[in-house]
Amino acid sequence: MKLKCVIIDDEPLAVKVIQNYISQVKELEEIKAFNNAIDSLPFIREHKPDLLFLDINMPIIDGFSFLDSLDTKPMVVITSAHAEYAAKGFDLEVLDYLVKPIALPRFIKAVNKAMTHAQKHQTSATVREHVFVKVDKKKMKKIHLDEIILVESLKDYIKIITANGNYVVHKTLSAFTEEISNEKFIRIHRSYTVSLDKIEALEGNSVEIAGKRYVIGRSYLEDVKASILDRSISHTGSKSDSTE
Repeated sequence: MKLKCVIIDDEPLAVKVIQNYISQVKELEEIKAFNNAIDSLPFIREHKPDLLFLDINMPIIDGFSFLDSLDTKPMVVITSAHAEYAAKGFDLEVLDYLVKPIALPRFIKAVNKAMTHAQKHQTSATVREHVFVKVDKKKMKKIHLDEIILVESLKDYIKIITANGNYVVHKTLSAFTEEISNEKFIRIHRSYTVSLDKIEALEGNSVEIAGKRYVIGRSYLEDVKASILDRSISHTGSKSDSTE
């Protein structure tokens, strides 16, 4: 694993020190250095670095304000001559806080933290979330959540519709929705919970999934539309009244 690094610091000497340290660590790769935070913003949005070495006192905007403005944050190591700001840095969930002049052993310690954090994230990302459901009196079936298209209520039962088949389970939709609750699923109606990733289109008070249209219940409409747009799905529609 190699971490892509960006340096933001208005002191040329400080930038050279960090660049030198990065060059000595095979797990790190410097992809860009900036002398102010504003100029770095388009680059960070496009290239999504893994690790950011960020100074605090800089022109135009300080490091903390810049960090607080980011919607998606890489791992951040603060590099500052002011030790008194450390508490504020950790409030913003920075990975580490290095006080200038930065010694190489202390730099390596921060890098080790970054590597450990990145490896944990990579491991958790490769584990597919799943749920076991009872499909008959003796058999428990493992269903990966990313295979679920939608779940339909059948009163005291539910039908779980997946890419690999359908399963009828003795469980209420409310209970199952709570069990799989995460940002990838949403209840759209008293009869349906759907995977946000499987929604192909949004039009008025309905969504299209696997070529079929499903009505969004009136009480769910606002939350459903907000969740779809938050996930940057590029299908929008007009508002209209609906009934369940």
